[in-house]
Amino acid sequence: MIDHKIVWFTGQPGSGKTTLATELKSRLEKKSLNVIIVDGDDLRNITTNKDYSRKGREENIKTAQKIAKFVFNKNFFTIVSLVAPYRSIRENFKKDVPVLEVYLVTSEIRGREHFFASDYQKPNSNFLEIDTGENSIDQCIDIIYDKLNAER
Repeated sequence: MIDHKIVWFTGQPGSGKTTLATELKSRLEKKSLNVIIVDGDDLRNITTNKDYSRKGREENIKTAQKIAKFVFNKNFFTIVSLVAPYRSIRENFKKDVPVLEVYLVTSEIRGREHFFASDYQKPNSNFLEIDTGENSIDQCIDIIYDKLNAER
């Protein structure tokens, strides 16, 4: 059985964060786990923060982290799908709660490139990198499951 934790999908727009978050949620629920997704697009829709400047993005990331920590502490398996371009904010969060950071990349053109964060900072420690252009959705989820099971 997979341990209760937070899986944080990060990467540029169009890398597959929401797709994989939704698929992972579906599979975990089949194992009778209570799962919730904190998605960047949903978060912007329920808050007044429509600011894509560095300050606005940092505020959005910190809001997502607060929500993720809250639902994690309520015993939900928590999945976050958010660009979250700033490494230091992600790293600080990993010190506070058990997080599997999953960095998604692809060289495929998916039509979201105009939303890219030019200041995105790739993770450099304690993360799982998956190329969503080289792996199917099922293969990506299998890689994540293997990592989650290895960390038990």
